[in-house]
Amino acid sequence: MATLLGFDFGTRRIGVAVGQTVTGTASPLATLRNRGQRPDWVALEALVREWRPEAAVLGLPHNMDDTEEETLAAPVRRFARQLTGRFGIPVHLVDERLTTLAAARALRNLGRVGGRGQGRAGGGSDALDAHAAKLILETWLGDAQCREKR
Repeated sequence: MATLLGFDFGTRRIGVAVGQTVTGTASPLATLRNRGQRPDWVALEALVREWRPEAAVLGLPHNMDDTEEETLAAPVRRFARQLTGRFGIPVHLVDERLTTLAAARALRNLGRVGGRGQGRAGGGSDALDAHAAKLILETWLGDAQCREKR
């Protein structure tokens, strides 16, 4: 069984989820606020220490025409390199197209979107970011299971 962390990178917040390969499922974990346009490396290090992931999965934004979204793709790739460099874990990039919309729909169905949450994933936009990270991670886990069956 391998534990993985999933990330939904944004310029203001980073949604984080945790999952494992045995069940191919993930759970929203936290939403971290960036500090001065930079990730909160202290909080990220604490999560990596706590969960000891074998790898990370990071959403790479794409447009509907299959091209990478220009504004965020470069910062996402930089964040991926930094995760590998700081923590020595491989980072897998996965198309995150429509993930936030799917997360918003799922949370609306659960009655959990409304106010603004803080810190750990609980409500509002924080719950949205962490849930998007969950969907990104589950997308990769599902694709990995399909690759294994071939």
